[in-house]
Amino acid sequence: MKLHELRKPAGSTKAPKRKGRGRATGQGKTAGRGMNGQNSRSGGGTRPGFEGGQMPLYRRIPKRGFTNIWKKEYAIVNVGDLNRFEDGSVITPELLLKYRIVRKPLDGVKILGEGSLEKKLTVKAHKFSKSALEKIEAAGGKAEELEVPAAKEGTEAAGKAEVVSV
Repeated sequence: MKLHELRKPAGSTKAPKRKGRGRATGQGKTAGRGMNGQNSRSGGGTRPGFEGGQMPLYRRIPKRGFTNIWKKEYAIVNVGDLNRFEDGSVITPELLLKYRIVRKPLDGVKILGEGSLEKKLTVKAHKFSKSALEKIEAAGGKAEELEVPAAKEGTEAAGKAEVVSV
């Protein structure tokens, strides 16, 4: 079977109701909208969450917390994922991106200690967990911590970070 030979099963699609096409159809004149009122008008109806004037749920429930604009989010890699590289390799965030171990660099790469490491590697990353450091060094490798990239220019966080550092 080829793509151009594919067909929908018989009876799987139904023609839409043709509304407002005469009284005999049963959906003529008002087209199933009833007589008058807000919902019979074009553009009628209320916004999502509207409860007829009653205080809506999204305003009744308490709000908590805030959004930290300086939050750093790291792409996570476990030491067990590094076994695919050859002995003596230098692992960098760019290499992890190239091999699709990390899909997005985010604010940096953090190495965690899940799994076991059988290769002697030099791992360069922005953060390491204690267990990851121990496992890399136990395998005879080295862990080098890179500097976390600063916030991008022109962002709100970048401007506020400068004020704090002064």
